[in-house]
Amino acid sequence: MIVVTGGAGFIGSCMVRTLNDAGIKDIIIVDNIASTDKWMNMRNKQYITYYHKNEFLAKLPELEGITAIIHMGAQSATTEKDFDYLWKNNFEYTKALWNYCAEKQIQFIYASSAATYGDGEQGFDDRMDIDKLLPLNGYGYSKQLFDQWVKHQATCFPKQHVGLKFFNVYGPNEYFKGSMASMIFHGFNQIMETGKVKLFKSCNPNYEDGGQLRDFVYIKDICSVMLWLLQHPEVSGLFNVGTGRAQSFRELAEATFHALGMEPNIEYIEMPLHLRKKYQYYTKAEMSKLREAGYDKPFMNLEEGARDYVCNHLAKDHEIY
Repeated sequence: MIVVTGGAGFIGSCMVRTLNDAGIKDIIIVDNIASTDKWMNMRNKQYITYYHKNEFLAKLPELEGITAIIHMGAQSATTEKDFDYLWKNNFEYTKALWNYCAEKQIQFIYASSAATYGDGEQGFDDRMDIDKLLPLNGYGYSKQLFDQWVKHQATCFPKQHVGLKFFNVYGPNEYFKGSMASMIFHGFNQIMETGKVKLFKSCNPNYEDGGQLRDFVYIKDICSVMLWLLQHPEVSGLFNVGTGRAQSFRELAEATFHALGMEPNIEYIEMPLHLRKKYQYYTKAEMSKLREAGYDKPFMNLEEGARDYVCNHLAKDHEIY
């Protein structure tokens, strides 16, 4: 039996789909759906039961037969200001799950974040000393804290322990994320409403408008990595998960238009003041560590991922994956 926390959310629900497609239905979903529409991400999945995240830790000692916990549940908004909330949800909760997996000797895969790298001045290498990283926001710092706890304080380890530093993930099932949804999601909706896409102007002279660079990684590739890890319990560590390519927001907008068979129409707008000092202009995952661990499947480039996302999900009435 596999537990997927955040199983009604973006990455978690897509992972449940991947497990189902692999013939795995013995799944427990943990989440905090409340009044959101995330329940829609569950209705086409096969699983045993659902637990609210506030109830799950108390229920955990009663459960039998758990072989792995995939921990995608977290407060993932990079704009979250309540650090006590981030500490409780992203650090303490993760630590409790780690301790359970260590005691029971089961597999534990959890979401770290590329936000731990901060402004990227030191690069984006997952072999780097995590103690030297300086995240730009409380979310990134809360993720770094757990990575550091594993490095310095954990005395008992699960059968497998893997932290995944996801870069800019996009794909189906993210519709509920509001401003935190990917630019492809927002761009598609802008095109449908106005025929154009709005992108931030650059406030850095080294980057032209729309030339800000990100490592955009498709959700289906993310889930492929996690399924492979489940199948290779001998692999443990902290790994980047990106494409290893840096592509611009302009390329992203163009790929969205191309997927719709339209000529690009891009408008550049001023970046909000509150974002300017914390804005990343460049991210690119160093992927050699995961490759050397044995993962050899290719990652979709932006054109391929955007085409699948737009044509097979966003442009259809039923976009749930």
